[in-house]
Amino acid sequence: MELNFQSLIKLRPIVALSAMAVLLLWETAQPFYGFFRHRCSARLKHGVRNVVLGLINSVLIAVGFSTLWVLTAAFSADRHLGVLHWIVLSESLHFALAVLIFDFWMYFWHRMNHRLGFLWRFHRVHHSDTCMDVTSATRFHTGEILLSSILRVPVTLAIGMTFTELVVYEMMMILVVQFHHANIALPDFIDRVLRWVIVTPGMHKLHHSRDVREQSCNFTAFLSIWDRLLGTYLIRRDLENVTLGVDELSDADTVTLRGMMATPLKAQLSAPKKE
Repeated sequence: MELNFQSLIKLRPIVALSAMAVLLLWETAQPFYGFFRHRCSARLKHGVRNVVLGLINSVLIAVGFSTLWVLTAAFSADRHLGVLHWIVLSESLHFALAVLIFDFWMYFWHRMNHRLGFLWRFHRVHHSDTCMDVTSATRFHTGEILLSSILRVPVTLAIGMTFTELVVYEMMMILVVQFHHANIALPDFIDRVLRWVIVTPGMHKLHHSRDVREQSCNFTAFLSIWDRLLGTYLIRRDLENVTLGVDELSDADTVTLRGMMATPLKAQLSAPKKE
């Protein structure tokens, strides 16, 4: 287990950074929105701000939770706790079911971040980015990451998810999350085919709309099935006309790292997102 733990922890940032590098090049060559056209310094500041926040959160997870998740998974397996430990399953089926169940939890958690005012105070840091690109995939308030990480312990215990399954799921999800946040011009027919399985840029751009009705759709982060099954799937053809951000925050509120960290303390001018 120690070898697996060390190798998986080392592989995760390599996967994330490699994918980000590829998508940054793609955004440069073929951007969907012209946020930073002829504004290289503005793009650099925007990206650095988001990535620094992501690095702070990554250190928090590595120091505060990785070992806890390993111990939780080992305890679950040793005591046969969790739904998937109560059924005789092959390793591949165990993995597939663990991914499906955990991904549903992520859908539910994201949806609650829009419906509950307290959670929205933290989550709106992510939605306040008016120039969404691949670096926006790292832009989450540390408070949201902390709450999500704490809840992950009882959830993985209830599922009977192994640490390997959790980390592999997270690596797959990181790739998809970076992909659907990227400011890339994906051909419509490719986006249409891919979104039968995973969340695509065409789905997620709409979720980042200032329009509350459009924010209340496309909650899933990895597999698109949950939005389709639960009635929150929505597609709009004229994505170039979507205005990104949240009405209750201005660019000035979150233009700095300090501003992003202080966002939960700012007045909540609008009600939690209604569905």
